[in-house]
Amino acid sequence: MSAGVQLPLDLPWRPALGREHFLVAACNASAVALVEAWPHWPAPAACIHGPTGAGKTHLAQVFATRAAAVVLDPAVILGTDPLTLFEGGRAAVIEDADRAGLPEATLFHLLNAARQRGGSLLLTALSPPARWGVHLADLRSRLAALPAEGLCEPDDELMAAVLLKLFSDRGLDVAPGAIGYLLPRMERSFAAARDLVVHADALALREGRAVTVPLLRQLLATPDRADR
Repeated sequence: MSAGVQLPLDLPWRPALGREHFLVAACNASAVALVEAWPHWPAPAACIHGPTGAGKTHLAQVFATRAAAVVLDPAVILGTDPLTLFEGGRAAVIEDADRAGLPEATLFHLLNAARQRGGSLLLTALSPPARWGVHLADLRSRLAALPAEGLCEPDDELMAAVLLKLFSDRGLDVAPGAIGYLLPRMERSFAAARDLVVHADALALREGRAVTVPLLRQLLATPDRADR
């Protein structure tokens, strides 16, 4: 191994997922307000929706902490009586509800169980519930009535803040000008920002360098980098 070259270790890291770490801007303020309105929702269930990496999981974790909610695994749901999941007015989260593979009848029973037991259910999804294209008429009616708020792609100010947060979550200092260099050159999505920071971290560690404009220039010039 060459002197000064470090091998990146696949060490676990935990993103900061508290409410105080969620960056509020015009593109997500209504979804944040919906989560913070609990337990005064107009219905026993609600949905936040938006593109991959927009912050749905972060907001779901904020809700889980706020409501002492359990994040439900679809496999657990299928093997459990829905009424028991909301016993005593419990709260629950189902992430990616539009892609979780739950039978329509099961989701319908979950929504009914939350109402019957006085529980709360937060769904996350890529699109609003009214657009899920379900076939069961009663479920379609329930979903259309859910309070739902969306998150959209960030503007420059929020994207810069997200990049700084992602670097900070990994314990990385970023040189002046590095964020400004990235903004006009990267894909405009939270998912791309997340992947780019992961690869910048690996490159900086492997080469024993700081996260600077030259390092990012090298990263963006790599044909097979995962954020493309």
